[in-house]
Amino acid sequence: MAKIKKAFFCQNCGHQASKWLGQCPSCKEWNTLVEEIIQKADDRPSSVSKSAKRSEKAIPIGQIEKQDEVRYRCPDSELNRVLGGGLVPGSLILFGGEPGIGKSTLLLQLALNWPGIKVLYISGEESKQQIKLRAERIGINNEQCLLLSETSIENILQQIVEIEPDILIVDSIQTMHSSLIESSAGSISQIRECAADLMRFSKESNTPVFLIGHINKEGSIAGPKVLEHMVDVVLQIEGDRHHMYRILRSSKNRFGPTNEIGIYEMRGSGLAQVENPSEILISNKEEQLSGSCVAATLEGLRPMLIEVQALVSSAAYGTPQRSSTGFDLRRMNMLLAVLEKRSGFRLATKDVFLNIAGGIKVEDPAIDLAVVAAVLSSNEDIPLNSKYCFAAEVGLSGEIRAVNKIEQRIQEAEKLGFEKILISKYNLKGLSSKPQSIEILPVSKIEEVYSHLFE
Repeated sequence: MAKIKKAFFCQNCGHQASKWLGQCPSCKEWNTLVEEIIQKADDRPSSVSKSAKRSEKAIPIGQIEKQDEVRYRCPDSELNRVLGGGLVPGSLILFGGEPGIGKSTLLLQLALNWPGIKVLYISGEESKQQIKLRAERIGINNEQCLLLSETSIENILQQIVEIEPDILIVDSIQTMHSSLIESSAGSISQIRECAADLMRFSKESNTPVFLIGHINKEGSIAGPKVLEHMVDVVLQIEGDRHHMYRILRSSKNRFGPTNEIGIYEMRGSGLAQVENPSEILISNKEEQLSGSCVAATLEGLRPMLIEVQALVSSAAYGTPQRSSTGFDLRRMNMLLAVLEKRSGFRLATKDVFLNIAGGIKVEDPAIDLAVVAAVLSSNEDIPLNSKYCFAAEVGLSGEIRAVNKIEQRIQEAEKLGFEKILISKYNLKGLSSKPQSIEILPVSKIEEVYSHLFE
């Protein structure tokens, strides 16, 4: 019988210690070390595949030959955008998100929509019948998509050798377990060991591997932090389950940018790609109401127009309420303080509610001016012109500050038929060519914005 030993692992960062400690020496969190039984590495059976030892010599970087990057073009254009142009052979991709957000549905759609590619979909959470029902809802049948309901990593590796898939999808990494580790599935040592085996397979066979991962209550991917360091790409799908839109982001990408996003719409038949989110995120109202305006924001390299809604009313109680959905509440309070102190608007005794339409969250400071305009419109109870658009940051002294990539924002507003866009006058120096069908209104202070909108 193989000799076993005990160790203590930090549930937050994966740090290993020989004895229990109240505070983790690595991440400084308290009461996160748990005891697990592990097996010595030199007692592993010889049946487990190991990388052959290679002896390489160091060479100057100038002598290294550059190779053309080959990518698989996915049938999902939004996923291609987030990955940086396609799927790189031999890449290990970690796919995280909240329960029920659409992780399994999106990757099953990818497997079913990819003709001529043999995809092995391994599920440790659902049976083959349950996956079949989801595939029928999607409405696509692909004989090249193979299903396997298994949680043992040894059995999975054996099936992989027999099937030789072009792409591997594992749902989820927290349900996989290795017989070499005595702890239960989902523990830190199990996740680390199973991910290492799959990474070894991915690099040796040059096969792309998707790992679906659960997230904890803080919103980060469950398991040791070393899991995110091992993989090549970390994708996370976000969204409110009460709204239909989902945003796919990459927080790590060794083969492309990390500032791109993909937008999907949740439907009964699965996740549908949203090619032009600006037309969907702007509501079409028959009657113009106060407190509503449009901002030109930028998510990654993708310009979008979103609708900002504000409601200002007299406080019914002594302390006024401040509420924000989709926008940072602290930043909203800062903008209200700027309006109160620098511009003389009396908002301290009024309730202010702010909402970003569509259920998405925006962190771009370029929508500050739209927030200010919506608050002033609701406070004055005067509707804004529906053909006005806003793209500027507001500083603490009330100045209108410049934002980056202003040309893309203006082009998006022009494409959707807006007639005027309010920007900072300091952005005029960066404009290479002025558009023809939209008028640019440069402003430098909030007072100028007020005069453009209400005088």
